Amino acid sequence: MIKFVFAALWICAVTVGTMLYSFQFSQARISAEPPPAFFGGLDYVSTDVISVPVIKAGAVDGYFLTRLSYSVDSKKLPALSIPVETMLVDEIYSHLYANPTIDYASEDGFDVAAFRDGLRESINKRVGEKLIHEVFIEQADYLSKAEIRDKTARSRLGPANAAPLPQKNAH
Repeated sequence: MIKFVFAALWICAVTVGTMLYSFQFSQARISAEPPPAFFGGLDYVSTDVISVPVIKAGAVDGYFLTRLSYSVDSKKLPALSIPVETMLVDEIYSHLYANPTIDYASEDGFDVAAFRDGLRESINKRVGEKLIHEVFIEQADYLSKAEIRDKTARSRLGPANAAPLPQKNAH
């Protein structure tokens, strides 16, 4: 009978020891920090296509069309008192109008890296902390007033009635 009591006590001790060990091992695994993702803790916010009129000599010269995405600190988004999309669109307009030296019509006048960096810095300055980490350009186009008129005239006339495009002579 004493053998059965010792065997029961031994089984209980092994069971309790195994349970304690398994709980400690699982707690160590939970407290370990999860590996960060590529841009861990960041969300991405996209804007719709934004059309900004380009004014030269007091008249509309054309339109700058852009669609942007931003990597935003996800912990700071809920603290904003206005929707982030509204603030981003407003800041795009403010940034583009504040830089009259940008010449959208020429390829040399539009520095993409400076545009992205300047926009990111102006948004973060407006918020007062680092909210935007990266600006991604999904689309950027410039349409002059002449191009818009030409496309509008062609769409009104239809393809059959539109004036033919000048063709280059091949010699």
